[in-house]
Amino acid sequence: MKKNYELELDALVENLTQVTAFVNNHLEAIDCPMKAQMQIELAVEEIFVNIANYAYAPEKGRATVRVEVMDDSVTVTITFIDRGVPYDPLAKEDPDVTLSAQERKIGGLGIFMTKKAMDDVSYEYKDGQNILTLIKNL
Repeated sequence: MKKNYELELDALVENLTQVTAFVNNHLEAIDCPMKAQMQIELAVEEIFVNIANYAYAPEKGRATVRVEVMDDSVTVTITFIDRGVPYDPLAKEDPDVTLSAQERKIGGLGIFMTKKAMDDVSYEYKDGQNILTLIKNL
């Protein structure tokens, strides 16, 4: 059986602490391994900060963070939903990490790390909403 938990709040960088606490509370409740929890926290931070900085700019808007856990606790799904500007961060080409930091183009490294840390990352724009989903197998 799947359990869903949702947090809706203003998409502001200063609310990141509240978002990570919300996610971590649910991960700790299922005894999520520390390595996986750290990977998830990094991804959650990257996605929420991107929403806060870009989804509604220069205006402000709301975001929903949904945590879904299965009773068997082998998979965690975290979904971010906002009504900001349609944007698929997965469509951008991955940065060339073989280049030095000075040679690389700015941007894209956080999404790249998110894709590497999670088992699946997907995006869809539906009913006027950006929906980005992270899946981590524990």
